[in-house]
Amino acid sequence: MFRRTQTTADDSPASDNDPKPAGKGRPTPKRRDAEGRRRQPVNAPQNRKEAYKQLRTRQATDRVKAREGMMRGDEKYFPARDRGPGRKFARDWVDSRRVISQYFLPFSLVILLLTWVPFPPEIRQPVYVAVITIGWPVMMVGVLFTSVWVSWKVKKLVAEKFPDESLKGVGFYAAMRALQIRKLRFPPPAFLPGGKPVPPKK
Repeated sequence: MFRRTQTTADDSPASDNDPKPAGKGRPTPKRRDAEGRRRQPVNAPQNRKEAYKQLRTRQATDRVKAREGMMRGDEKYFPARDRGPGRKFARDWVDSRRVISQYFLPFSLVILLLTWVPFPPEIRQPVYVAVITIGWPVMMVGVLFTSVWVSWKVKKLVAEKFPDESLKGVGFYAAMRALQIRKLRFPPPAFLPGGKPVPPKK
């Protein structure tokens, strides 16, 4: 009798309120399978149009990141033409001085504006003569002389300070930077005219 009662109790179905067995109830995934799922792209493109859109978004993000890095002066974001100790020295040397060639573009803009101003006939001719016949040639000679001098000077100093550095293009690089308006130079200047460092932006 005791054995039959025990069997009946063991054979009775478990109720819904009975506690479930311990554990997750499923086999633990292998490590390589879990890593494979993590490596799958979250937003895989469904077609060529969506893939192109994601590519454009990544490129735009990379350009913003590179520009911010250049503005900070991080050389790893610079183009190849701006990298190296010789190019950095050329930039700093030009930026720490005022040279005639940096006023070439503003002077050209002034001349262009003067040609558009409707001066009275008795004033127009003397202005044109002074600006176009005298001012413009003098400015061009000054720019040419300054560019040659800057190129020669920077190339000589780079050769002295960095004997292992290639001098190819460094003089032309410095001369072209000296032609640019200071606020439009890129990478941005690290020194003020006179040699003082540019204060950090707050």
